[in-house]
Amino acid sequence: MFLHIGGDYVVSIRNIIAIMDLETTTISKDTKEFLKIAEEEGFVKSISEEIPKSFIITEVDKKSKIYLSPISSVTLQKRASFLEDNVKKMRKL
Repeated sequence: MFLHIGGDYVVSIRNIIAIMDLETTTISKDTKEFLKIAEEEGFVKSISEEIPKSFIITEVDKKSKIYLSPISSVTLQKRASFLEDNVKKMRKL
């Protein structure tokens, strides 16, 4: 299953490590430093011209990618849960 994270971007739910709220997590110096280093090393992708509200950490083939999304982490979590719940229901059929 794929999760629409904003713009023209979708990611496989299997590849998602974390969905984080940008405003509340960047209060921490460690998170700010993590994102700064990730950006310097080319792991961060802004997917929209809009102000990012969340970031999604993914890993594909042992390569990390961080997407800055204009969609809130709460909305993304709900979408992911909805997809996972539907897959579970389909498997029971």
